[in-house]
Amino acid sequence: MTDSCPQDLVRHIAASTGLPEATATRVVADIMAYFGETAEEFVRRRHAELRRSQRKNEEIWPQILAELENRRFPASDMSERKLRRIVYG
Repeated sequence: MTDSCPQDLVRHIAASTGLPEATATRVVADIMAYFGETAEEFVRRRHAELRRSQRKNEEIWPQILAELENRRFPASDMSERKLRRIVYG
């Protein structure tokens, strides 16, 4: 995990938060993985999370579309139909 994390960022996080370097490394790795997700991976993950919390698709699709707008690299040209195709094929 250490090889994939920029060590200057790990040191900065550790110094600015007081976290041990091992914990800062895990935090940086988690953040990099989160922002490294493709739009399709994000849609599948969020749909599964929201379904596990007993949400209905009629509520899920608009929420996912709104969340996609706030991603670091927003997904363009997404519709509820496209979201359904991503999740269900």
